[in-house]
Amino acid sequence: MRTTLTIDEDISQKIKTLSNTLKKPFKTVVNHVLRLGLKQVKSPPATMAYVTEARPLCLKKGINLDNIQHLLSEIEGEDQR
Repeated sequence: MRTTLTIDEDISQKIKTLSNTLKKPFKTVVNHVLRLGLKQVKSPPATMAYVTEARPLCLKKGINLDNIQHLLSEIEGEDQR
């Protein structure tokens, strides 16, 4: 099928460079890239779940996290209130 298509200059340059590198016609490279792009849009690759490893907080003995005001006054000093 023949159609008119406006391609952005940066994309056109990349396709021309790829076309020269592969020693294939511009039209062939455009069709190949479109096929790859359509396949990826239709069924995108599965994303991997990001998992973090839990680590102990290693709090110093005697620090009580139940009273945050007291903890902040110890860290920042009484003048910060």
